Amino acid sequence: MAGNGKDRRLHARTTTTPAYFRFRRSSLFLLSILVLLGIFTVALFLSQRQISAVDRDPFSRSQLFQVSEEKLWGSSLGYGYHPCAKPTSKYSAPEDWDRYITVKSNGGLNQMRTGISDMVAVARLMNATLVVPQLDKRSFWQDTSTFEDIFDEAYFIETLKGDIRVVKELPKELESAPRARKHFTSWSGSAYYEEIARLFKDNKVIHVPKSDSRLANNDLPLDIQRLRCRTLYQALRFASPIETIGKKLVAQLQSKGRYIALHLRYEKDMLSFTGCTYGLTDQEAEELKVMRENTNHWKMKGINSTEQRIGGFCPLTPKEVGIFLQALGYPKSTWIYLAAGEIYGGDAYLSDLRSYFPNLVTKEMLVQKKELQKFMKHASQAAALDYIISVESDVFVPSYTGNMARAVEGHRRFLGHRKTITPDRKGLVELFDLMEKGEIEEGPQLSSLVCQMHKYRQGAPRKRFGSLPGSKGRARLRTEESFYENPLPECICLTKNH
Repeated sequence: MAGNGKDRRLHARTTTTPAYFRFRRSSLFLLSILVLLGIFTVALFLSQRQISAVDRDPFSRSQLFQVSEEKLWGSSLGYGYHPCAKPTSKYSAPEDWDRYITVKSNGGLNQMRTGISDMVAVARLMNATLVVPQLDKRSFWQDTSTFEDIFDEAYFIETLKGDIRVVKELPKELESAPRARKHFTSWSGSAYYEEIARLFKDNKVIHVPKSDSRLANNDLPLDIQRLRCRTLYQALRFASPIETIGKKLVAQLQSKGRYIALHLRYEKDMLSFTGCTYGLTDQEAEELKVMRENTNHWKMKGINSTEQRIGGFCPLTPKEVGIFLQALGYPKSTWIYLAAGEIYGGDAYLSDLRSYFPNLVTKEMLVQKKELQKFMKHASQAAALDYIISVESDVFVPSYTGNMARAVEGHRRFLGHRKTITPDRKGLVELFDLMEKGEIEEGPQLSSLVCQMHKYRQGAPRKRFGSLPGSKGRARLRTEESFYENPLPECICLTKNH
């Protein structure tokens, strides 16, 4: 027990702290607290300065939201999909049919291109010879270009010789012969054209005055769908002068690094047709209204601009495009090619976009004016240059839907699902309106919302959308996604066997 008492006393001596040591420890503790409070105060001060700076500069706000290079530019190298437009083993060679189809293609460049592709397939279905189509010279664009001005005519005829017979003109003995003039029904299937072929019993020539949307998007034989792809993506090669300048423009852009091709639909006719006047002056809105009322073939006259915009039926304004692309994470130094006609209001509105992305260029800024002179007098030839640059771009962004936007997206899907970002206009307008109310600002929060909204709108593989729910009869065909906007699965396959 004595030993135990000794041990307890020794323990008491070694664990009891003298008073002055207790005082020093408590002083050190207080000092540590004061130091931590000082650090916290300095950090808080610096963070408030940073927040203040961010509030003053919208571009520094965007820098807080960083997006990886792969997410900005990458397209996963086609996701394992490949073009597969070759005929199947059941496909037979064409015959030299002594009956002919003449066609007058209507619309702008891409409306004519898809229409011609339809007519090639129709000629195959009807066992007829196709005469090289005439192009539209009376539409809004008033373009006098002929087929061979825009396309490589000899290449077109040669490339399709395994599919249909194509001739430059009717045989002389048929030039003055009676023709059956027939408006083919839109979005028709193969059974319809097999029935229409009976017209050849009484006529050797059928004339088709309109070529656009003459074939169904779906439920056609596989070889017919693939023929449409071969025509659009291979046979309809642009004429050599267009191809040469187009490649030069692409090379100029690529020498600067990666670039976005922006199809900015902010032309006068587009704004007038859609009735979209947001951000315009009263005088400009009235000018567009008068244009719409005076254009006879535009059926919609009285349009509520506000309802159009809220519904997502208006093209994005140049400023909205700038906010959108910045919110996606593209840096201010990004090169953007403007694939568009004359922008309504000119620099007065285009400067809003340029304030976000100063490296905004047009074809006129990339090559000498004399090299473009012959093309700029013809709207379809100028549009062909925009098409080439858009297909070859690292990223394609259409500010509004339309024939070119659909054709470019489909071509890019065919070539390996190159990145195409389709703005959710309805969703974006909701965000833009919140910004106007001061409920949200440019910066990380907006970027997060915009990126999430467009996560699945970047051209990844998917099957074509069918008709909208509730649509009935032939009206449902109008609501289907265009075959040329997304030719999967007929012309795009997951396997390497083409």
